Amino acid sequence: MTLDDKLSNYADLIVEVGLNVQAGQQLMATAPLEASPLLAKVTEAAYKRGVRYVHPFYNDDAVTLARFRYAPRDSFDFYPDWLARGMLEMLEGNGARLSITGNDPDLLKGQDSDAIAASQKGAQMALKPFMGKIMKDAVNWCVVATATPAWAAKVFPDAPEEERVGKLWDAIFKAVRADRDDAVAAWQEHLAELEARRTHLNGCRYSALHYRAPGTDLLLGLADGHIWKGGATRNDAGTTFVANLPTEEVFTAPHRGRVEGTVSSSKPLSYGGQLIEDFSFTFRDGRVVEVRAAQGEDALKRLLETDEGAARLGEVALVPHSSPISQSGLLFYNTLFDENAASHLALGRAYRFCAEGGTTMSDDEAKAVGLNDSLTHVDFMIGSGEVEIAGVREDGREEPVMRAGEWVF
Repeated sequence: MTLDDKLSNYADLIVEVGLNVQAGQQLMATAPLEASPLLAKVTEAAYKRGVRYVHPFYNDDAVTLARFRYAPRDSFDFYPDWLARGMLEMLEGNGARLSITGNDPDLLKGQDSDAIAASQKGAQMALKPFMGKIMKDAVNWCVVATATPAWAAKVFPDAPEEERVGKLWDAIFKAVRADRDDAVAAWQEHLAELEARRTHLNGCRYSALHYRAPGTDLLLGLADGHIWKGGATRNDAGTTFVANLPTEEVFTAPHRGRVEGTVSSSKPLSYGGQLIEDFSFTFRDGRVVEVRAAQGEDALKRLLETDEGAARLGEVALVPHSSPISQSGLLFYNTLFDENAASHLALGRAYRFCAEGGTTMSDDEAKAVGLNDSLTHVDFMIGSGEVEIAGVREDGREEPVMRAGEWVF
């Protein structure tokens, strides 16, 4: 298949499997400028399915960097209210949301950390109602990736410059199964396997998970009435969609107050245009009480200071070490891919749909069953071929869930 053929396959997967947009819907897409060829194909496929309107929001790394270099120092907590209102109104008007990633992982390296933190918090506060709908799966939404020169240079630094983008596209297509003759059928088979995993875990009703690995000994309580999710899900209108392409995880909500011990990262984290490496967190009563990092420690500390919930966990996800992305041997420096190469946790906001009745609970009710709330949600990878995970029963008995990073069931 040619690159154009694979892009067309990819666009069809995004529209049919990822978003599963319906006739009459609106589609809002955020994307880097370099994603224009992909987004054009997505738009064509969406209109062929009867979508009423597609609106692109393009972003440009050069424009973003110019802000951090030259904008007034007191302006970084600003986010336009009109934009936040418009994005929310589109979702409320039978809208779907597509996010295409691919920005330079090192874009903001060396920039003012105070400005970065302020800009992130300003956007998070303005977009809280918008993100609330996403985190409750009220609408169909999907996150995918596009190959860009800056990102490709980070992933393939030793390849000739003219080959890097092509290599990254090949890696993306393989990860999302867009290189298959019948990609939709391949996804149906994969989603069925993920459903079997989550069904098994939901039947176990573990009260906690116990992680053991080099630098890790963590007892992680699970939220009351927690529900394991993974693969396909449904929005409020009953539309089935897949929120991430690729996806290899099954996940649920930890209990915000029942996490004890230390956990160490197994992969670097690209966060806010900064790279954070070799880091660990120590938890007591569910809250981070100590953080260490070989690089980017200041960025991690500022993340934890976003609000009260930023220093607690909102997601726990299990991914086998044999996942296709892990077996590729690539470090993508992009959470969408790296989180599907390794089991991971997320600081910050919990997905309300990961608890029984969670999407209709008040904030106080959600907190009472252990669901965390925050402006932020940041995944970090802890899985490897050395991780051992046990499920803990109410009586304290432990049962193996993963050995050497692989499922035991």
